[in-house]
Amino acid sequence: MSAFADRLLSNLTENILPYWMDKMTDPKGGFYGRRDGHDRLHPDAPKGAILNARILWTFSSAERMLPGQGYAEYALRARDYIADHFIDPKYGGVFWSVDADGKPLDTKKQYYAIAFTIYGLSEHYRATGDTKSLEMATKLFHDIERHSRDNDKGGYFEASTRDWKEISDMRLSDKDDNACKTMNTHLHILEAYTSLLRVWRDPGLLQATTALLEIFLDIIQDARTGHMGLFFDADWRRMDRNVSYGHDIEASWLLLECAEVIDEPALYERTLQATERMAVAALEGRRDDGSMVYELHGDGRLDDDRHWWVQAEDVIGLVYLWRFHGHKDALQKAEQSWSYIDSEIVDHEEGEWYWSRRGSDGSIDRDDDKAGFWKCPYHNGRMCMEVISRLNDDQ
Repeated sequence: MSAFADRLLSNLTENILPYWMDKMTDPKGGFYGRRDGHDRLHPDAPKGAILNARILWTFSSAERMLPGQGYAEYALRARDYIADHFIDPKYGGVFWSVDADGKPLDTKKQYYAIAFTIYGLSEHYRATGDTKSLEMATKLFHDIERHSRDNDKGGYFEASTRDWKEISDMRLSDKDDNACKTMNTHLHILEAYTSLLRVWRDPGLLQATTALLEIFLDIIQDARTGHMGLFFDADWRRMDRNVSYGHDIEASWLLLECAEVIDEPALYERTLQATERMAVAALEGRRDDGSMVYELHGDGRLDDDRHWWVQAEDVIGLVYLWRFHGHKDALQKAEQSWSYIDSEIVDHEEGEWYWSRRGSDGSIDRDDDKAGFWKCPYHNGRMCMEVISRLNDDQ
């Protein structure tokens, strides 16, 4: 194993995973909902579907890569909590959130959250062979296909009420536009379907995954710039002109991974070309110190905070540029980006990573969580495991 891979493995096993095992395990069941930016536990905080699904994925993937280290126990803990508290026993799908005692809180059906639950469950089956997880994942796949898929215009709608009716506010968060179709939800449905397709080669799933990848290639990626659009109406008319550098670099490798799993040569070659262009476009947001800024707004305003997840996705995207696209200098850039993360984003005292460094003065962002609704071990844990895997591919 290379020195780069060794550094990532150490961060995974000595910094990221122990934080969640030691500081976030809730003795009442599952995992706590929040530790704030000062690393203070909020034991009564609500628990989000995204957080729990991402914990499930991370510990399942860690068990698959490093079997016998105790990670299976935490993956099963997450799976069982999802099964017992997040799966809607009446209508199917998953609740958006539950309270600290596991009782339904926000019962809307956000398809982004259902996708992440599929992602975690399919990885759990892949790692452990637990058929309950596969059964749950396939049921959720059918929920998305039945209630979210737009069979007329293509793609997937964002959200619905608990009983799958139309809902006026479809946003994932207050920061988002209220669009009925978004790049973000489509990206993570694609990510989930790719993961499920690895373990369940169902013809309907294969068709849905292929159609979704083609939507990214034909519609979501801007052919002029290489960047992706973020918000769309029902007819796929673009509603914004923002650039999300982190999503561009993340999609550049997730789309190629999807094409690998579909395993159709012509589609793979087309995706290979598109994702190289997407990754190169994303690097417009990369700075000389190896960091990547967050977002360029359509009106020209730059959000130059260095968010933890953007830095993690940048490292994977650079490794893919080196591994699949022949950019010989990209591996060195990936190592530089990791050095930035290690010195500026990783919390070497308390564990885990900070939310971000502020672009204005380089200070640590303590207003946002260390662990919470959106701050999970998924982007950083996955970065470590994905890069180690791709570096090992080349040996």
